[in-house]
This record gives sequence, C-alpha cells and structure tokens, in this order.
Amino acid sequence: MAHQHNHHHHHHHEVTDKNLSASIWLNIAITLAQIVGGFVSGSLALISDALHNFSDVLSLVLSLIAHRLSKRKANANSTFGYKRAEIFVAFINAATLIIVAIFLVIEAIERFSNPVHIGSELVIGLSLLGILFNGFSALLIKKDSEHNLNMKSAYIHLFTDMLASVAVLIGGILMYYFQWFWIDSVLTFLIALYLIYMSFDILKTSTKMLLLFTPQHLEIEKIVETVHQKTGIHQLYHIHLWHLNDNILHFEAHLDCKENMTIVEFNKLVDTIEEVLFHEFEINHCTIQPEFGKQCTKDYIIQE
Repeated sequence: MAHQHNHHHHHHHEVTDKNLSASIWLNIAITLAQIVGGFVSGSLALISDALHNFSDVLSLVLSLIAHRLSKRKANANSTFGYKRAEIFVAFINAATLIIVAIFLVIEAIERFSNPVHIGSELVIGLSLLGILFNGFSALLIKKDSEHNLNMKSAYIHLFTDMLASVAVLIGGILMYYFQWFWIDSVLTFLIALYLIYMSFDILKTSTKMLLLFTPQHLEIEKIVETVHQKTGIHQLYHIHLWHLNDNILHFEAHLDCKENMTIVEFNKLVDTIEEVLFHEFEINHCTIQPEFGKQCTKDYIIQE
C-alpha cells in the first residue's frame, strides 16, 4: 500500500552542552565540600543537600550523554537515531529525585526524634557556597531548559538544590542564634517534599512521551475537524499522534479517498493536509496512507 510521507523542520532553540559541562564540574565541587562538611558538623540537612547535589552530578552527566546521543544520525539499526534518549534520561532524573526525597523523609523523621548538636558555623558557610554554585549552574542552563525536557529535568535538579541550600542557610542561622537543632530535620523534610512536587510533573510528562501518548496540548477531534475543512469529502481515520522528542511531533493516518484519484492528485491533497498540521498544530512529521473503496471501520482511533 502506497503512502505519502512529509516533514517540516522547526527553527527551534539550539541546545549546546557547553553550559551543562560547566554545571557538572561546579556540582562535583560543592558535593565534595558538603559531604565533608556534613559529617564534620553533624548536619543531616547539609548531608541531604550533598546527596541531592550528588544526584545532580549523576543526572547532569546522564543529561550530557543523552544530549550528545540525540545528535547522532539515524541508521539501519536505529531508524529514529537516538532522539528519544533525552526523554528517557528526563524520566530517570525525575524518578531519581523522588527516590532521594523519600530517603530524606525517612532520615528526617528518625533524626527529629533524636536531635543532635550541629556545627552551625560550618553549615552556614557551606550553604552559602551551595547557593552560589547551584544558582550559577541553574542560570547557565535556564534558557536551554525552556526548550528541552531533558535540560528541564537537569535545571529542576539545580534550582531545587539552590533552594535547599537557602533552607539549610536559614536553619544554620537559627541553630547558631537559638540552638534550635530540631530545625535541621524539619528543613530536610520540607526539602524532600519540594523535590517530590517539582519532579512529579517531569516524571508524568516523560512517561507519557515514552508510552507514545497523544500530546496533552492537542486534541485528535480538533485536528480532524480542522483538516476536514480543507479536504472536504476525503476523511482521515486510524490516527496516531505522538512526540518523538521535544521538538518533533509525528502524525500518521489513513485517508479515505472518495474517488480513485491519481498519485499527483493525492500528493496535492497531502500537501494541503501537511500545511494545516504544521501551521495550525506545529506537527512537523506527517505520514498519510491513501485508501479507496476499502471496507473497514472508519474510527479515528483503531483498537489494535
């Protein structure tokens, strides 16, 4: 069965790995400093912040690898290339953050029952260092995060870590002036809850992309209605619509042709459909299969 295959290219923001590499080295430095400082001072919040920073290092390395893989060209063994690698890593990063957060909740509850004396001066100093390093790292990749789910997951890691360092700083000041050592556990618990909150949306979005769900901002019925205004009696059905990655939307469907048209005529009709999909819905990859006089269900979505 013949089919027509077309695609458009968006002029989208080009994500580079220079800033991501710089963020990795900054996070390695702050992680080592906070681990040592956490054990010396006895601060669970500082150690939790260090663990979060360590997860940042791993996630940023994975993001860097995925970003480089995504640029590899397709071949006979991987016809899509590695474009979905970034979505997969975004899923891993979000899941890792939630796992780390659950661990921190458990540790915070245990420590709250048995508070210990904490070297608050060291906590204050290292939290300031964490704010500086994580804030700068987040700033480096902020623009990229607005255009790429993988970079967004890395940015969430860095931004929440900066906020965690702010919380640790506040805790260190309260411990220094008021001897409120229990505040260390409370802040750890709040940091963990915030991590779960920030990670859940990326986990949900990346999961939907990996499972080839219809993009949340698009409705099949609306797309069909708009296209049919241009195609008239020729009707789309058996539709599939999914994200290949952040920038590529795939659309495939059968076109029930009401007359036995030539290939040239069909190509003109598909060009019309392609233009509507691209300009109205930003769908940049389109595959249409023609059919004439075929007896089958004409449902929009086929139950396979």
